[in-house]
Amino acid sequence: MRVIVCGAGQVGFSIARHLAAENVDVMVIDMSEELTQRISDQLEVRAITGYASHPDVLERAGAAEADMMIAVTYADEVNMVACQVAHALFNIPMKIARIRAQSYLKAEWGGLFNRENLPIDHVISPEIEVARAVGRRLELFGAFDMIPFAEDRIRVVGVRLPSNCPVLDTPLRQLNALFPDLHITIMGIIRGDGAIAPSADEQLAVGDEIYFAAERAHVERAIVAFGFEPEQTRRVIILGGGNIGLFLARELETEHKSIRGTLIEAKRSRAEQLAEQLGDTVVIAGDALDRDILVEANVREAEAVVAVTNDDSVNVLASLLCKREGTHRAIALVNNPSYGSLVGPLGIDATVSPRTITVSSILQHIRRGRIRKVYTIRDGLAEVIEAEALETSPLVGRPLRDVVLPDGIVIGAVARGATVIPARGETVVQKGDRVVLFALANAVKQVEKLFAVRLEFF
Repeated sequence: MRVIVCGAGQVGFSIARHLAAENVDVMVIDMSEELTQRISDQLEVRAITGYASHPDVLERAGAAEADMMIAVTYADEVNMVACQVAHALFNIPMKIARIRAQSYLKAEWGGLFNRENLPIDHVISPEIEVARAVGRRLELFGAFDMIPFAEDRIRVVGVRLPSNCPVLDTPLRQLNALFPDLHITIMGIIRGDGAIAPSADEQLAVGDEIYFAAERAHVERAIVAFGFEPEQTRRVIILGGGNIGLFLARELETEHKSIRGTLIEAKRSRAEQLAEQLGDTVVIAGDALDRDILVEANVREAEAVVAVTNDDSVNVLASLLCKREGTHRAIALVNNPSYGSLVGPLGIDATVSPRTITVSSILQHIRRGRIRKVYTIRDGLAEVIEAEALETSPLVGRPLRDVVLPDGIVIGAVARGATVIPARGETVVQKGDRVVLFALANAVKQVEKLFAVRLEFF
């Protein structure tokens, strides 16, 4: 496969790194010579300097032989034009573009992105996806991560184990006996800087970040079983009134009507615009690091604060300040991957990374086989994958205990129509089932083989 990545910023770099690790032929285009030099020096990819939307630049990048274009430059318009040129002049089969401006994505302009107008096969909006990810974390106490799979019938949840967790030092094989009515499977563990695809003999430790799969109806009881107290979120303070903050406030007003929102925005002119666009959300003009402003927003009575300014440092510091003032939970938007493993020990309950969410959205279109959804963990340490089982898959027709899975893969749950089946030794995967699994980075290729379309299928 040959892929052209337009943009060598954080997202473009991450995508190129993922693809290069899988021996994909990658060409990166960016107008910054500094960024193209950096990506050439650090990754096994080729890079050229130029405007990604210019035909001659695309020609030099090998667009005539490319199978896919991923346009993630800083400018929506460059991404859109690059896809248009790639389609019209080079007939690149698959085109993915990151679009940030919400005006392009309004429902009334739904016919904009098609082969007759702007031929973009998949549009990714990080702002919308980040706001939705925050909303999912708000509705689930104790979780630092939650990803829906199989049309939200299966949820994969990340929790950081506290010292009062009742199942510490317990082999995973005993969890089913301890909680026979709780249909969950612990699929992955992040311990320190590494990821583990656990065996049945693995034991849990304080501070482990575990990912478990469960039917949606079982998730809250599972979190209680890990030592967390249920809490209803009624008041949320949003720090930052950019696209993400605005979309999140709207989500709370429309999808979570029981939650009262307060939004703090540093620029007064922007705060006034937000106040006009929002209904029940209280908008305050002020600095998120100003204690008086936080007191005015009644931070001590808020169950959660969500820091989504465009500055990682502000998000982290403001979250810690709010926690010190009495807020129960703090969620911070963090772009810098170096912050990811640091903020948990500081006391921040969860982070959201636009880069990670964007990369995850793109990877599901790159993965071979019947891959339905991909979520990357800790900057590529592991992936949670949803795939459709075909008749020729070695998983189909045998109890899982008789299937020899490659190292680094753990199956969490199976969706069969409206039914969710936990992954147990006696579970038999059938043709058409949706299988949700955890895979370490070096096992992803094996997942693709498990769900690949084989010649005998035809």
